[in-house]
Amino acid sequence: MEAKLEVGIFGFGTVGSGVIHILEEHAEKISQMTGYQVSVKTVLVRDLEKNRRYETKGFSLTTEPAAILNDPDISVVVEVMGSIEPAREYVLQALKAGKHVVTANKDLIALHGDELIAVAQANKCDLFYEASVAGGIPILRTIVNGLAADKMQKVMGIVNGTTNFMLTKMKTEKRSYESVLKEAQDLGFAESDPTNDVDGIDAARKMVILTRLAFGMNVDLADVDTVGIRGIAPRDMEVAEQLKYVIKLVGTAEERNGSVAVSVGPVLLPKYHPMAGVNNENNAVFVTGAAAGETMYYGPGAGELPTATSVVSDIIMVAKNSKLGINGNAFNSYKHDTKQTSSDEIFSKYYLRIVMDDKTGTFLKLTQIFAEAGVGFDKILQEPLDEFTATVVVVTHVTSKAQLEQAIEKVQLEPQMQVEAKYKVVEG
Repeated sequence: MEAKLEVGIFGFGTVGSGVIHILEEHAEKISQMTGYQVSVKTVLVRDLEKNRRYETKGFSLTTEPAAILNDPDISVVVEVMGSIEPAREYVLQALKAGKHVVTANKDLIALHGDELIAVAQANKCDLFYEASVAGGIPILRTIVNGLAADKMQKVMGIVNGTTNFMLTKMKTEKRSYESVLKEAQDLGFAESDPTNDVDGIDAARKMVILTRLAFGMNVDLADVDTVGIRGIAPRDMEVAEQLKYVIKLVGTAEERNGSVAVSVGPVLLPKYHPMAGVNNENNAVFVTGAAAGETMYYGPGAGELPTATSVVSDIIMVAKNSKLGINGNAFNSYKHDTKQTSSDEIFSKYYLRIVMDDKTGTFLKLTQIFAEAGVGFDKILQEPLDEFTATVVVVTHVTSKAQLEQAIEKVQLEPQMQVEAKYKVVEG
């Protein structure tokens, strides 16, 4: 008779429902791959009376976490409830009780991953979190296993579907940020408080996880240079189009001489760049390795079944490890001393939108400030904004972040000019 592997799930929302659906639909394939009959035994919910899309057949619902945490028959706990507390507490209790954990919670892994990984290893438990970044794209396992022999140089990602949907609408329909935000909220892509998405916080947390796996470095969220999309004006979209670029919110982690620079912000991508065509709520991660060169992984960044597929893949890994008796190995054992790249070693082209008084000598003053900082201009566009002011758009030559910051600092001290937008420009 086939051995049983029983699962407890914290959360019966979109992803939790999807996990149950996939485990039922693909039961035969999963049992062939793992040698286990994998089934859900108990699901933690807030409200037992709530109407749900899926029938609760073959498993029971509970409002008591202990019904899962203290059940000796449940060997795998799936956490898909979101938020940090009480999820962190439940995961810790599960690991300490010797239960393997699969989570889709990027906030939890980004902020408390080190602690949870240590507890998992101490208790010889698996802790997997493939679904925490880019939903249905198996990017974490690709980095850990598929690219294990390569030395990562750079990871770039469109890893937030909400902002990518909004930027796609702003570009194709020539609409304002406020207008597309309202539509994203009406469609359920954006929360009523969209801060985490539009200010780049969600993407930054995912970049913390990607940096840990790609470079073995534990970067704090505070060390991720994070800018959101609130400041992107229709004019920026127009100019980008004119210059044959597309604006995307991109997370970047780049290794240089044993240090890493991690950032999230609007980036101008050339139209022919593979990520420039990633639209709507889709995600993509673009990886540069010393040996493999450039590879891109594309797909849905969220949604019931794409995310649930990643969760169930992790459950299958737990089952395979259990069969082989090798649970408790870290998802990723690659570790490296964490060192931040200094701003004078971070190089890029930059797009700047500057509003200035439209009078003789102002533009000359601007060019002098940038020349003194060692920043050269590649492209310049100037047009009147009204009777008294002009908008100047500049694309710089490749320059260091330190030089650019020095120039901007001096510009902001001048009463007749103001930098209103600063975005990276990717070449090639």
